[in-house]
Amino acid sequence: MPARRGFECRNCHKSVKYAAWGTKNRNHCPYCLFSLHVDLNRGDRMSPCGGLMKPVGKIQRPDGEEMLVHKCEFCGIVRKNRIAGDDLAEIVEILPLMDYF
Repeated sequence: MPARRGFECRNCHKSVKYAAWGTKNRNHCPYCLFSLHVDLNRGDRMSPCGGLMKPVGKIQRPDGEEMLVHKCEFCGIVRKNRIAGDDLAEIVEILPLMDYF
């Protein structure tokens, strides 16, 4: 399988490396935390939406792990994503804590 390259964030336009410690797959920008609605089911890249997924909060799982909550600005779907090791802690910290869903 070919190595995955990075991408340019569609929100902040910074260059993002694909590899990130703390997660298997890069699915959001570590600088602004925005993502794209590209999956119907985790990892399938089959969603026709393609909308920007805005970070709207974070949840704390029963095991204590915090996760980002993203909401698509186009279709409104809400998804949770693991926080990557290189995400800007200053942005993660100011996101409101939401109820677990």
